[in-house]
Amino acid sequence: MPSILTHAAVPLALWAASERGRISPRLLAAGIVAAMLPDADVLAFVLRIPYADAFGHRGASHSLLFAALCALLATSLHRPLRAGALQAGVWVFLCAASHPLLDAMTSGGLGVALAWPWRETRFFAPWRPILVSPIGAGFFSARGLETLLSELRCVWLPLALAVVGWRAIQSAPRGSTHLQ
Repeated sequence: MPSILTHAAVPLALWAASERGRISPRLLAAGIVAAMLPDADVLAFVLRIPYADAFGHRGASHSLLFAALCALLATSLHRPLRAGALQAGVWVFLCAASHPLLDAMTSGGLGVALAWPWRETRFFAPWRPILVSPIGAGFFSARGLETLLSELRCVWLPLALAVVGWRAIQSAPRGSTHLQ
């Protein structure tokens, strides 16, 4: 998995790319929580639930169903989030779904149960450039630092460039259809 900090990168990038005020601070916070929440399943290790179990690490909480349930909750809480119901639901779904998609791009683990409960199969992305993050105290090691550097290179930098590019496109003068 990428580090918990890197899971916040997707909601932050989407927020930075959006129009000012379009995403309330509360909705942004809900998106960040939704993007990090699937890793609460590390409690499975403490509860001695096997990693490969449907409720083990990267199991049910890393499914699109879990993201949809988070979206349903956000839809019902849209007023305190200061958003419309549809906006809250779509936002939280995208943020929660970004978590297993990033995890699928890591170099280790058993993959993510993206299609749970319909399929027990664990998936990896065809391209896996992100080093898997050590869990717990191992994060504060040379390997943890190496992981952070791979996340900066493979997640934060591309997202930052995408935001800058998107903002540049949005601020380009309208009506200009050719180069001068």
